Amino acid sequence: MEKIWLNNYPEGSPQTLDVEKYESLVEMFETAVRNHPDIPAYINMGQILTYRKLEERSRSFAAYLQNELRLEKGDRIALMMPNLLQYPIALFGALRAGLVVVNVNPLYTPRELEHQLNDSGAKAIVVVSNFASTLEQVVFNTSVKHVILTRMGDQLSFGKRTLVNFVVKYVKKLVPKYKLPHAVSFREALSIGKQRQYVKPTINKNDVAFLQYTGGTTGVAKGAVLTHRSVVANVIQARWVAQPLVTSSGERIAVIALPLYHIFALTANCLLFIELGITALLITNPRDIPGFIKELKKYRVMAITGVNTLFNALLNNSSLKEVDFSRLKLSIGGGAAIQSSVAERWEAITGNHIIEGYGMTECSPLISATRSDSTAFSGSIGVPVPNTDIRIVDDNGNDVPMGERGELWVKGPQVMNGYWNRSEDTSEVLKDGWMATGDIVVFGEDLNLRIVDRKKDMIIVSGFNVYPNEIEEVVAQHPKVNEVVVVGIPSEVSGESIKVFVTKKDESLTREELRTHCRKHLTGYKIPRDIEFRDELPKSNIGKILRRVMRDEEIARVKAQSQSQKKAEE
Repeated sequence: MEKIWLNNYPEGSPQTLDVEKYESLVEMFETAVRNHPDIPAYINMGQILTYRKLEERSRSFAAYLQNELRLEKGDRIALMMPNLLQYPIALFGALRAGLVVVNVNPLYTPRELEHQLNDSGAKAIVVVSNFASTLEQVVFNTSVKHVILTRMGDQLSFGKRTLVNFVVKYVKKLVPKYKLPHAVSFREALSIGKQRQYVKPTINKNDVAFLQYTGGTTGVAKGAVLTHRSVVANVIQARWVAQPLVTSSGERIAVIALPLYHIFALTANCLLFIELGITALLITNPRDIPGFIKELKKYRVMAITGVNTLFNALLNNSSLKEVDFSRLKLSIGGGAAIQSSVAERWEAITGNHIIEGYGMTECSPLISATRSDSTAFSGSIGVPVPNTDIRIVDDNGNDVPMGERGELWVKGPQVMNGYWNRSEDTSEVLKDGWMATGDIVVFGEDLNLRIVDRKKDMIIVSGFNVYPNEIEEVVAQHPKVNEVVVVGIPSEVSGESIKVFVTKKDESLTREELRTHCRKHLTGYKIPRDIEFRDELPKSNIGKILRRVMRDEEIARVKAQSQSQKKAEE
């Protein structure tokens, strides 16, 4: 099978890549700064941050972490913010100080945040003021000793900074009241750090760079241990996919609308664009589609990455037709399957087809991608990226013949070391160096991989992993709930949506009452869209609720409903 993979690479492309090109992400960053110091690295809200300025400010932040907070190599620091200029400054500052970055979804509830901070043992956190009230509720229950606080507009020019911070707090009222008396402002940290000496620590490829949190079959968020080697390797592998950008010249601007705290945007956007010397256009609020398109109109972008829901939302706004896509060379979809109808409409408007990638947090994340020389949307997840071995196995771990279904196992330099402080969970997925993905695939006659099912019960909502057990645990805490089971069902909007089946302990329980309960404990994308009350739930002969039965039943219902609707339209 390995020979087949190699023969299926685009003509002229290498069968293996030099994934040891850099000793660390810090060396990769320093090389990029030397090669193009005065090119804009990031643009956000009209503000330009050059590679030179990014180097200076990240160095100041590293010096502050070393000298003022006395953080040592290997200590963990959490970053909790949307796509702002502060993120890459804090990210590269932390990495340059030898720290381990713990990315945090800023929309986390107090319960979710407390778990991640305690599990990672983070000693410091950088948080944007919009979410400081969440941190306030749990910070004293964690090991966090240092809070660095930033406001939305803090890295903008004086006039723009003043205006943005005023509007965010007083006009849009997006900053709930909080009390963090010992917090230091991000601007003050940079000012102090600028006066201190930065001492570059010895960082090698086996040092941990990130604890990137992901769920599991138990629903408990676990930190995937990603080393400098694994992430650098995946950046080089992502570069292979992004060949059109590598070979282009002139002004090169790529859009980052996906959140940088998510592994897809972190590697395939933030770090890859640094390595390539590309200017990244940061979109802080991609849900504001009119504002997003307004930004796109200002620049002739060369690349954009997104999930199905983002592409669909853009396409559903008539103003997208006014954007100049003449320089667009690369559109990448990931996180969840891109629907063919969305791909066709995107190509019709932009003249550029969507390349699909497949990965998982535990693999930094890229595992496979559509060939970079492909000329049309295929719906497959393509071929494994170079330096990646795969197996397709049955339930007993035996290889299956070509064309048959089996679980995808992966081996390569991008695979994690394991889960942070969870040896038992690690042993369940890492088997003699092979990462068991839990995804059921077929290796077709066209020599491409296609996902046909998932072995685990994970639900993918707009590219985000949702684990039924976590939602079931929260729903079950409601005093009026007797039993609960959660399944994912097909959705044209988000790929999959969450449906909850509940048997009542108290007949007065309502759907809205249950949703209100969920909002207190779950991030927005984890809140069930559909709640159905039942008299009983299907169980096995030992009393285990049969989630798969419920899921299959719902998928069949959705398909029948869709077919009925098509017939009615005809």
